[in-house]
Amino acid sequence: MKLLSNKSNLQILFEDNHIIIINKRAGDIVQGDKTGDKPLSDVVKEYIKHKYDKPGNVYLGVVHRLDRPTTGLVIFAKTSKALTRLNAMFVSKDVNKTYWALVNSAPPKQHDTLINWLKKNPKNNKSTAYPKEIKDSKKAILRYTQLKSLDRYILLEIELETGRHHQIRCQLSNIGCIIKGDLKYGADRSNKDASIHLHARHIQFIHPVTKASISVSAPLPQDPLWNACL
Repeated sequence: MKLLSNKSNLQILFEDNHIIIINKRAGDIVQGDKTGDKPLSDVVKEYIKHKYDKPGNVYLGVVHRLDRPTTGLVIFAKTSKALTRLNAMFVSKDVNKTYWALVNSAPPKQHDTLINWLKKNPKNNKSTAYPKEIKDSKKAILRYTQLKSLDRYILLEIELETGRHHQIRCQLSNIGCIIKGDLKYGADRSNKDASIHLHARHIQFIHPVTKASISVSAPLPQDPLWNACL
């Protein structure tokens, strides 16, 4: 898909009066956190303010997040109406998101559904997968398909049924499929740019206001391994 804009390295894949969809780079944080680093939400606000010459504060609603080392599609709401409706759509699972991941070994099956209970440890910001429910755990469900085998890595396509903390990273690591560069979940070495090879590749939903069908794919990062996946 042709990028609509690349100002300040901001890759805009879709924009109208109500929503804007960004292809997030590795290292960008979606929303402000304790690091104090400038979040992607602020960058998008500045873009909107400049493009439309808006006085005062710009409204922008954060609909969902991606982990800092992860790349790919992020939706923001430009109106409160869109934010309220998108939030409801995420809760009711009316937004279909597909991820690509490069992992270090083949999964046990070509296709499978993984069901675990994840418990987050806030001290190390890491989740652990359990086969049965334990105290303070949350049920996590994902489906994966093996798409391609490279020389040293396997390309998986993942669809999330739930949205838990580090869900894809944790559940794949739990079956021995460690995402390239993901030191937190078992990788031998980091990527030079501190990214991990997990990319929010595609999103499909009915527009919360116009009711048009929206289907957007995010270009992969410029990287020899990702290039080999195409």
